[in-house]
Amino acid sequence: MASNTKNLVVDPFCFRQFKEHDSSEGYQGTVFNISIEKFEQIVNDRYDANALKDGYAPFCKHIFIENDFTDARLCVLPITKENEHCLRTRYEARNDKELPVLSRYFDKELLLQGKDESEVFPIAKYLDLILYSREQIQKENESMGKEPSGETAPWGIVSIKAQDINAELPMTPITAMRNALGKEHGGSGIDIDREKYMEAFNYWKNHANVV
Repeated sequence: MASNTKNLVVDPFCFRQFKEHDSSEGYQGTVFNISIEKFEQIVNDRYDANALKDGYAPFCKHIFIENDFTDARLCVLPITKENEHCLRTRYEARNDKELPVLSRYFDKELLLQGKDESEVFPIAKYLDLILYSREQIQKENESMGKEPSGETAPWGIVSIKAQDINAELPMTPITAMRNALGKEHGGSGIDIDREKYMEAFNYWKNHANVV
């Protein structure tokens, strides 16, 4: 259904981050217990166009929301001698249209051995809502053969990151590489910016996502 009064809607690509959807089963990132309807209501109430921050391309924006309404915990940790044995790698694709790429991550079960979740993963102070313009979403859906949704909200929430700062964490280098692929492979067709790529490398060589 089209949203005529909302500025932000959760894009179907992001449904996997909400427990009410079957696609959340097996998803290793942050999954919210709150309903999509309630989530959209809260973030639209707090929406301020002046608070939009530029993303990696003109069609991508970020908006940072104080996390005082979910129990989402941090899912990025620094790599230390004490936890490096919990690192794992695997090939993965976020949907059946994308090419699988190699990713590195912390195994959550290994990190939690003998520990309570609250000892390892504090509740995040902020949520980074990653937004794509309606035009870009339509272009990517068309290139992957998806039917038009009829949605009209100007911004689609394509990912939500739980974090401790109200600023963008660098995109993982492998995500930048994937985005540089054509839309038919699940990318956005945006060339790699070498300076930003090296910033991402310098951050992610010492950090990893928890899944």
